[in-house]
Amino acid sequence: MEGAKLIIEEINREAELKIKYILEEAEKKAEELRKEAEKRAKAKAEWIIRKAQTQAELEKQRIIANAKLEVRRKRLALQEELINEVLEALRERLSSIPEGEYLEVIKELIIQGIKELGEERVVVSSNKETLSLLEKHLKEVKKDAKEKLGKDVEIEMGAPIETIGGVVVYNPGRSIRIDNTFEARMERYQSELRSRIAKTLFR
Repeated sequence: MEGAKLIIEEINREAELKIKYILEEAEKKAEELRKEAEKRAKAKAEWIIRKAQTQAELEKQRIIANAKLEVRRKRLALQEELINEVLEALRERLSSIPEGEYLEVIKELIIQGIKELGEERVVVSSNKETLSLLEKHLKEVKKDAKEKLGKDVEIEMGAPIETIGGVVVYNPGRSIRIDNTFEARMERYQSELRSRIAKTLFR
């Protein structure tokens, strides 16, 4: 009986040691799994943070780019509005030049047209007021043309046209015309005018 008791006690001791070993191994494995899980969670969290930071930076750049585009669009719209206001003011100024000053301008435009046509006889058209002014000062216009061109030029009044000012100069057959109305000249020089106005307003 004594021997059997010793054997049982030995078996129990071995069982306890085995259980203790198993528990220790289980705890070690659990700790390893916990650390691995923490490591993975940390890596995932860092990845999520990096991704969020990247997305936030991209969103910031998109907002900045859109804001810059909006500012540029508004600036261009304002610039266009101001340029158009200046051009409109210029049109009003041109349509209300004092008669004496206007006559000198018209003479220059007619002489320029005659020179470009190379004719000794031309037809001049403009609005009614300008044609009336030219008829009153026709001798003076012809005299100035002769002085500047070195030859006599016959100037005939044409039919009235719609214009704020300036003249259209035709050859006798009206197959060629030099449009020196204010509108036409502004159109021809509009790019340069806009550039000058923009530099003056936005420099």
